[in-house]
Amino acid sequence: MVDVAPLRVAFFGTPAFAVPTLDALLASRHTVVAVVTQPDRPRGRGQRTTASPVKETSAAAGVPVLQPASVKTQEFAAELEAFATDIAVVAAYGQILTERILKIPRLGMINVHASLLPRYRGAAPIHRAIIDGEASTGVTIMRMVRALDAGPMIAAERVAIGEHETSVELEAELGRVGAALLVRTIDDIAAGRAHEVAQDDSAATYAPRLTKDDGRVDWSRPASQIHNLIRGLHPWPHAVTFAAGHRLILHRSRTSGGTSERAPGTILEAAGDRLSVATGEGILDLVEIQAEGKRPMSVREFLAGHPLAPGTLLQAS
Repeated sequence: MVDVAPLRVAFFGTPAFAVPTLDALLASRHTVVAVVTQPDRPRGRGQRTTASPVKETSAAAGVPVLQPASVKTQEFAAELEAFATDIAVVAAYGQILTERILKIPRLGMINVHASLLPRYRGAAPIHRAIIDGEASTGVTIMRMVRALDAGPMIAAERVAIGEHETSVELEAELGRVGAALLVRTIDDIAAGRAHEVAQDDSAATYAPRLTKDDGRVDWSRPASQIHNLIRGLHPWPHAVTFAAGHRLILHRSRTSGGTSERAPGTILEAAGDRLSVATGEGILDLVEIQAEGKRPMSVREFLAGHPLAPGTLLQAS
């Protein structure tokens, strides 16, 4: 193995997606001298104030943790400067970094982005790729600039998306791929052999942040598109529909390949393991469903306690 001079690294990240990259850096020859993550916030159904996954990992490793409410303050810039970092790595941190912060590390800042840039710039690249029915996506390591996800690309790796793969499953895979790719990229930068390629801005697409309104199912759309919406919005904010005014959360589905002349949203069959719904094109089978305030259930479990008659119309609100 070619000897690689170790670098002093600052790591910016918050959710579970960032943890494999942090773990890989901690296990590498480079030294993580500081971790920057979002402040502790209420999370989960009970809204208990808890640390981010990145903070928990950092604390267990004994790495100093910074949690600025805003990265725009003079105090935070001075704190970061005191660590004398060679380079900073960003993986789903959650705040927009200022020009001053970008210039503090000697070799600049690089980002682990969960798409093949320039496609899916923005906050929700994994979810949007699945919702759009993409057969593959990937991870790009890019140099950070002020413009959103527009910096030159240093490395990229493609990952296939399974037909029934959800966002949470794809995120875990991309986290593992991105971690290995990031460490190789850091080694290349340290050795002076990294090569940067400008993005083609004309080919850029945008992946905006998700909202609960994204989850409302329009049954006039094709079954394949609704299936992609359901898996793309799992585990949040979830695809939802309404039956007789009751909100139903849709966790998993599959397309059956059949056809129906019934109005989109009409339940065609509701017995045993089968809950089939007519769509604008084809039939969608619901596989896992949740009533408001209840746990997710298989269709068989759900129908045992929440009977739905064929002919019932599912609606967007």
